[in-house]
Amino acid sequence: MTSSTVTSSQPDRPPRPNLAFRRLRGQRSPAEFAALVRRAAREIGERVSCDARYIGRVEAGEIRCPNYAYERVFLHMFPGHTLTDLGFASRSSVRGRAARPDAAAPRGPAAGEGSGEPPGAVEPYDLRDHWQNDPLNHEESDVLRRAFMTGGGATVAAATLAPLGLAPSATAADRLPPRAGVPEAMALEEAVRRIRLLDDRHGADGLYRRAAAPLRAAYALLDAGATRQTTADRLHSGAGELAISVGWLAHDSGRFDDARSHYAEALATARMTGDAGLEAHAFCNTAFLARDAGRPREAVRAAQAAQRAARPLGSARLLSLLALREAGGWAGLADRTGCERALVRAQALFERGRADADPEWMSFYGEAELAGLEAQCWSALGDWRRASRQARRAAQAQDPHFTRNIALYTAELADDLAREGRPDEAAEAGLRVLALLDQVQSSRIQSMLAGTARVLLPHRRASGVAEFLDRHAAYKGPHPVGAGGTV
Repeated sequence: MTSSTVTSSQPDRPPRPNLAFRRLRGQRSPAEFAALVRRAAREIGERVSCDARYIGRVEAGEIRCPNYAYERVFLHMFPGHTLTDLGFASRSSVRGRAARPDAAAPRGPAAGEGSGEPPGAVEPYDLRDHWQNDPLNHEESDVLRRAFMTGGGATVAAATLAPLGLAPSATAADRLPPRAGVPEAMALEEAVRRIRLLDDRHGADGLYRRAAAPLRAAYALLDAGATRQTTADRLHSGAGELAISVGWLAHDSGRFDDARSHYAEALATARMTGDAGLEAHAFCNTAFLARDAGRPREAVRAAQAAQRAARPLGSARLLSLLALREAGGWAGLADRTGCERALVRAQALFERGRADADPEWMSFYGEAELAGLEAQCWSALGDWRRASRQARRAAQAQDPHFTRNIALYTAELADDLAREGRPDEAAEAGLRVLALLDQVQSSRIQSMLAGTARVLLPHRRASGVAEFLDRHAAYKGPHPVGAGGTV
């Protein structure tokens, strides 16, 4: 990795916490506040990938001044305030260098076009990363700017992932620094966020192979060693989370063996470093995979192992999700009593609310996901009425940001309605899923929809069924890879 020829504008002194911003968050958790930021962004036509980690970095003082997109969002949220009122430094005080073209970065819109900004302030109106489009933005390092090269469009190819500044075809050892430092750890953490964001919007199928290259680079960084133990810990945690993210992309695109390998890699990393949070996450995904792969007893045991690891972490929401993973295993074993007990426990834990201890990766877990996972349990037990009721609730409650999950819950609803004997409603839901498949590519969802079509074949004369079957048959998306299923 080539080093920047420009001195960083980041000060050597430790960052000063942003207490003003923390007061504005009030009683909300970082994840809840991040959701408010994303909602405010949509109100003014901005797109920001704000999550709990970003809010934490602002409050810790790591981000001294937000980029222009975030500035507009924050000032929209708090009318009458200035950046200084929000606890940020003035933009002029953090600009340590002049704008310079980045030949590797894709061209954005013309400077100031449609934004009211002066020339040179090119803003992130799409999925392009803000560190590429705003050369005057210094809350991120040069390493972060090169972490991903994004393309355009709302397809699965919306981002061409390049690991930590490496081309996918290059070997990780060719350009990595001899010893990893904080910029590399930050780039690795940002890689995890970017993959999760793209998966939320577009599904896994087109991302999996691109995401494998950053993972190779991450483990090459671990082999290179770190300048400090704290940095080494961040690198191990980031590499483990990245392995889980890549494993999920494999999982959701039907590559179960690949997913199992990635989850095992994350678990080994967690065990080596004593990282209980990473261990709980790895076991959580292992339980989910085991359920989908038809190994329900393994799903129960993995979910229980995850709960043992998670208990000291202080996150009721994490324990709630893990109880749902256990419920899914019991449902796969046709153990209705075990499933219902786990579901009751999951609901009780969920109602305790959010906490600062909730992991960043759980930003997807809310009312919608709770209902969606419960629907899958009832579906596995053959209780189609309860399954369809919960699936409908999940689809209606989901944040619009999670396009993939909206498609998933609606596909679950279509299948449950078809098996419940309500073909017209099933066809209507199936058509809504087909309308989303231009934005989402997930073998899981495609397999579920194919199963629904098979169930509806004898009901072609019912209202809307023929249209759904014809449009499904004409769908030219990628074929599912590996096993799918509705449980």
